[in-house]
Amino acid sequence: MMKMLAEDESTRRDAANRASAEKTILILCDIFPPAFGPRMGYLCKYIRQMGWKPVVVTEYADGEHFSFLTKDVEALYLRYYAKKGLAGRIEWAVTFLCDALFGCKDRRMYREARKLMAGRRFDLILCSTYRTFPLSAAWRLARRTGLPLVADLRDIIEQYAGNEFIDHSLPEAFGIGRLIASVFRRRSLKTRNRILRDAACVATVSPWHVSVLKTYNANTRLIYNGYDPELFLPSGTRAGTFSITYTGRLISLAMRDPGLLFQAVRRLAAENVITPGTFRVRWYVDGKSKALIARAAEEYAGIAAFMEYHGYVPATEVPALLNGSSVLLVLANRSGADGPNGVMTTKFFEYLAVGKPILCVRGDGGCLEEVISRTRSGLSAHSADEAYGFIREHYLRWRDGKPCDDSPDWNEVRKFSRVEQARQFVEIFNFLS
Repeated sequence: MMKMLAEDESTRRDAANRASAEKTILILCDIFPPAFGPRMGYLCKYIRQMGWKPVVVTEYADGEHFSFLTKDVEALYLRYYAKKGLAGRIEWAVTFLCDALFGCKDRRMYREARKLMAGRRFDLILCSTYRTFPLSAAWRLARRTGLPLVADLRDIIEQYAGNEFIDHSLPEAFGIGRLIASVFRRRSLKTRNRILRDAACVATVSPWHVSVLKTYNANTRLIYNGYDPELFLPSGTRAGTFSITYTGRLISLAMRDPGLLFQAVRRLAAENVITPGTFRVRWYVDGKSKALIARAAEEYAGIAAFMEYHGYVPATEVPALLNGSSVLLVLANRSGADGPNGVMTTKFFEYLAVGKPILCVRGDGGCLEEVISRTRSGLSAHSADEAYGFIREHYLRWRDGKPCDDSPDWNEVRKFSRVEQARQFVEIFNFLS
C-alpha cells in the first residue's frame, strides 16, 4: 500500500512539474480552424506535446473542414463580416477600405488580445499571416508586454503575378481597382517591412520567400508547409478508374495554369488511348475555381467528357481521396520577376505523403520543382509533350494491372512532416523565451 501511495505521489509530482514547465504562446493569425488555417492548426496540435500551450486570437471564417484541429485549443474568434449576398460584399468593401486606410481590423484584434492577456502569463507572441493582418496588432502587443515576436509569413504580396493578394474582385471602371490595389500594396508592404525589422525572428515557407524577407530581417528561417503523419500515409489502394485528382483553389490562370494538362488529355483522347469510362480528371474545388477551370477547358475540344467537378471535402476525408487516385495534380506556372514565385501549397506536401505520382503543370522552374526532383515524387512538366508522356505511361501501367505508384525518397518526404515543422518552431520559441 505504501508503495502504491508513493507511486501515486510521484505521478502527481511529475504532472505538476510538467505543468509548471509548460510555456504559453499567444498566436495571432488571420485564419484558424475550423474553417481553414492548417499551418497554425497543426502547429497547435503538436507544440502541446513539446511543452507549449497555444492561445489563439483570430478572424472568424465560415467553414468546418478543419474542425478536428480545434480540440483543446483556446481560441477567440473575431467576426468582421456578418452579412451575406450584396450586403456582405458592401460590408467587405467598407471594412477593406477602413482597414487599408486606418488599420481597423488590427486595432480591434489588439484590444481583444489585451483583454485576453490580462492577469495571465505569456512567454512569446507568434503572428501568422498571408499578407499583413494582423502583424500590427502583434507588434503593438509585443512592444507593450516586452515579449519576443515571431512573424510567420505563409504568403507574401511579392509572390503573386497580379492582384491575387486581394481576396475579392475590385471595380474596374476608370482604373479604380488598379488604384486601390496599388495603394493597398504600397501601404501593406511599408507596414510589414517596418514590423519585420523589429521581430525577434521571421519564419516563412520556401527558399524564395526567405531570400525576399532576409532583406528586412536577417534572422529569417525556412519552415516549409507539410503533412500530418497521423493522417497522410500510403494505403496501397488501386483505383477502379484511372483518375487525376486536384484539390484546392485556382486564384487565376496566371498563378496556376492547367493548359498543359488539357493539351495532354486532348491528345490522349484523339489517339483513343483513353476513354471517359476509364479515365477521369477530378476537381475538388470551390465554385469560383470550377468556373475558371471549366472556361479554360472549353478551349480544348473533346476534353469536357473527361472532367468531373466536386466541392471541397472535410480535411479528414482527403487522405482516402488521394490514396484512391492514380495521379495527383499540382497546378503552378513558370516563375518570373513578376511572379508567381515560391508557391508551395499544403496540398502538395499531403500529396507527397501518400506516395502517388505527382504531375505539376506548368513547372515553376523554382522551389516547387526542386522539391519534386529531390523527393523523386513525379514530374514538373514544361511542355505538353512531357505531360502527355507522363500520363500515358502511368495510364498504360494501370490498364495492364501493373503498379503505377512511383517510389519517392521517403527520407526526403519525412522532412516535411508537421511534427518536424512544430519541432523547428519550438526550437525558435525555446531560444527566445
